[in-house]
Amino acid sequence: MAMTVGLSLPTMAVGATGALLREWCDYIDQGPFSSISTGERVTFLNPEMTVTLAVAAARTERVSIFGNLWVPMLHEPAMLAKQIATLDLVSDGRVVVALGVGGRPHDYTAAGMKFARRHERLDEIVHELRALWSGVPPFPGADPVGPATSLPGGPPILSGAMGPKAIARAAVWADGISGFSLGDVGKESATMNALATKAWENAGRITSPRLINGTFCVLGVDEPQQVLEKFAKTYLGFFDDALASALAQGCRVSTEEALLDVLQEAEEACCEEFIVVPGTWDLGCLRAIGDVVASRTTTNA
Repeated sequence: MAMTVGLSLPTMAVGATGALLREWCDYIDQGPFSSISTGERVTFLNPEMTVTLAVAAARTERVSIFGNLWVPMLHEPAMLAKQIATLDLVSDGRVVVALGVGGRPHDYTAAGMKFARRHERLDEIVHELRALWSGVPPFPGADPVGPATSLPGGPPILSGAMGPKAIARAAVWADGISGFSLGDVGKESATMNALATKAWENAGRITSPRLINGTFCVLGVDEPQQVLEKFAKTYLGFFDDALASALAQGCRVSTEEALLDVLQEAEEACCEEFIVVPGTWDLGCLRAIGDVVASRTTTNA
């Protein structure tokens, strides 16, 4: 089966407006994309993730609504379960969930949560979410947390784990992995996918993991490489300035040829879906990415 391509909303870039959000949602749903997604940060410039996904769910009819990813330790499990179940309801069962620990202590502090034990807490919360979506009340004597989800036990859950230990933990509870590459997409995707496949085998899982990766991209604007690097450095600002700059300079998907190469590399690495994450709200970027993905789809048809 050919790899599909999803498009993230550029919520981590400056310039978001309600009108632009709606236009991006409409274009993505009508275009050659498999999913619409966004991620979560608290102490940053981005619109809140769940509200944004709700707009996307209401505005679209075809694409998956991909929460990529929630950091569940920033939320009370019962409320998070209810919010995701509501998204599942609004989208007629199109929700896909990715969960991870995040890497920014400031988000935990701002949410009043502890950064310690986050990996263990993630394992625990996944169990709580699955129980809540299966109709188990949050405490004895309480009513269940609704609404009911389209699938028994809730929507598919992917893990944002990227290292060997984290992937091994995820193999116990996840339906797959959702990774991210800043540099060599082909090599990093192949390595991560191999780790996940082996971890699933070691965990005795009957089904193979769903394999997803992604990267930053800017096309269709003036000086796209400069826009891409500025976006990446801003997003990675939780690192020290030297590291953020070095990582940003390693982002190279700023031409149509580079995007086509990355998509080909990801498919050869056995990714089922690849998420393109734009670094600007500029509609020229949206259309340029759509044209590249459409041309690839036509070529592979």
